[in-house]
Amino acid sequence: MSENLPGGALTPADGLTLSRMGYGAMQLAGPGVFGPPRDRKQALAVLREAVDLGVRHIDTSDFYGPVVVNDLIREALFPYPEDLHLVTKVGARRGADRSWIPALEPDDLKAQVRENLEHLGLDVLDVVNLRVGMAEGAGDAPLGAQFAALAELRQEGLIRHLGLSNVTLAQLTEAQAIAPVVTVQNLYNLANRQDDALVDRCAEENIAFAAFFPLGGFTPLQSDTLDGVAARLGASPQQVALAWLLQRSPTTVLIPGTSSVAHLRENMAAADLKLPADAIAELDALAPSA
Repeated sequence: MSENLPGGALTPADGLTLSRMGYGAMQLAGPGVFGPPRDRKQALAVLREAVDLGVRHIDTSDFYGPVVVNDLIREALFPYPEDLHLVTKVGARRGADRSWIPALEPDDLKAQVRENLEHLGLDVLDVVNLRVGMAEGAGDAPLGAQFAALAELRQEGLIRHLGLSNVTLAQLTEAQAIAPVVTVQNLYNLANRQDDALVDRCAEENIAFAAFFPLGGFTPLQSDTLDGVAARLGASPQQVALAWLLQRSPTTVLIPGTSSVAHLRENMAAADLKLPADAIAELDALAPSA
């Protein structure tokens, strides 16, 4: 089964085999990742279709909505397939004005873990990522106290595996001195490659590197070179960008998001797109963003 997972299988820890092509559930919430979905029936259909297509790695968080996305996941997929891994994150809360508020006090982090458990209907979470920086990039503050709080819950059996989100190389090292890190989730795509060194380190240490905003996020990728490669291969630019990420590193995993079944299927097809060497060379040569 694992050999046929979309994008192939990655096992960064015992008992944790992920489909390298996953699904990011953030966009199932309303505009601004806040409030209910525009089309609840379609949102539930997207989740069920993702699992039907072989996705075994869904990225979520209680601060998407807030709570809305976790409620949708539970409604659509509970009881969960035994081999489906839900990867959630803590470290922020939402304001009534739709703002993203850092929430990194150790006691608050523990409360957020318990809220994710409750809303997903679980007794233990597969993976919890500590979100340190904001969406625009990593922070550089020490994270020892925060990661230690999650490590305590791991010892208590509420979390199986720990990860990090929006972090630096130094923060990864700091966290690893406290407990094993199985995933790192940072902004990375064809146009934003500031974390090349982190991608390579994760590959060396068999850590899953989840590239979020793989298609540019709020600023969609635009490149004549990307368009040209896509046209030659008979694929969409988005599919080529996703395929490039899968071929960038053996431990890269993708979590593209969408609220459309048709768009989901298009994204998933990128898992079968093999880029020839000349196409990879062209894409590698694109000047990354500063």
